[in-house]
Amino acid sequence: MNIMPRWMAALVAISALLPLLAYQATAEAQTAAQRAAAPAPPRIEGFNVDEVTRLRPGTELNFEIFGTPGGLVTLHILGAQHNLILPEIEPGQYAGTYTINSRDKIAARSPVTANLRVGNQVTSLVLNESLQTGVGYHGAKMVASSQLKIEHFTVDPAPDLKGGSELYFSVLGTPGSQVDLSIQGVRGKVLLPEVKSGEYAGTYTIRNRDSILPHSRVIAHMRLDGRDTSANLGQALQSPNAPQPLNVNRVCNNCGTVEAINLIEVKGEGGYLGAIGGGVVGAILGNQVGQGNGRTAAQIAGALGGAYAGRAIEGSSRNTNHYEVVVRLQNGTAQTVSYATVPTIQVGDKVRINDGVITRNP
Repeated sequence: MNIMPRWMAALVAISALLPLLAYQATAEAQTAAQRAAAPAPPRIEGFNVDEVTRLRPGTELNFEIFGTPGGLVTLHILGAQHNLILPEIEPGQYAGTYTINSRDKIAARSPVTANLRVGNQVTSLVLNESLQTGVGYHGAKMVASSQLKIEHFTVDPAPDLKGGSELYFSVLGTPGSQVDLSIQGVRGKVLLPEVKSGEYAGTYTIRNRDSILPHSRVIAHMRLDGRDTSANLGQALQSPNAPQPLNVNRVCNNCGTVEAINLIEVKGEGGYLGAIGGGVVGAILGNQVGQGNGRTAAQIAGALGGAYAGRAIEGSSRNTNHYEVVVRLQNGTAQTVSYATVPTIQVGDKVRINDGVITRNP
């Protein structure tokens, strides 16, 4: 009895599986790369509360969040019995009310954490003001404000102060701080992101409900590690011919340049029919190799390889493609937008992103 042909037949059958295993490894590597190309995380641009005179059962706390549209906002108040979900009342604007009950143990300085979830990504921010009027958020650890420095605080005045007009604010000072503005006639505070080391800038779009006057008081607050300082704006907010007061680059948080356009193939999953059909064919082919026990080994290997191949072939027939456009924004972050078909924009185009839609920026 010649044993060698049987082993050779088994090796031939098993070697047929190696290309399929290599195909699987390649597909898994592509899937990992797709997961790595995740969209930019959501942002919280403003977090406000209407301070109350007393914190007792029945008192209502009104919160407001401004940030990435299309998300889900959840608030956690230390001492509260349950969390609060803020519905999106306008694109990028979330608002809601928490009514204090008799079991709550909410204090004036209770930290309030906002979580903004968009898809599978979450960003968080802690409210930087007190819940009660007249009670400062910072405690005894606050030190002299002279350790922080606001060197410049300027604004590009608007030709008028009606709804839709824009005010561009800029603050230069200590790097790594949190900076926000209090504008007389505007509810809540306006956050200024750090666009460069020590440079905080952003545009505030006036809402119809605002009551801003040309000489409304504007205060910049800077906070870092329990310390804070502030500065008053020494300019009018309205002037038809106001010069640029500070030589900084204007930052448009939703403007940028198309950095890449990637074709993404979503791998389909083969079903049982493909596996069974492929296994039958593999078993038939394996039956043609070897004799006796060798034939059995070849049949098993052929059935396994055929089942895998059948499943892979059926899965490939279900593959779907889409395109992901990567935009590098002016503030340095990147945002990805998906397209079901070939996008009309090209790499290098100047664009603007509004509510997940890309348009060319003239």
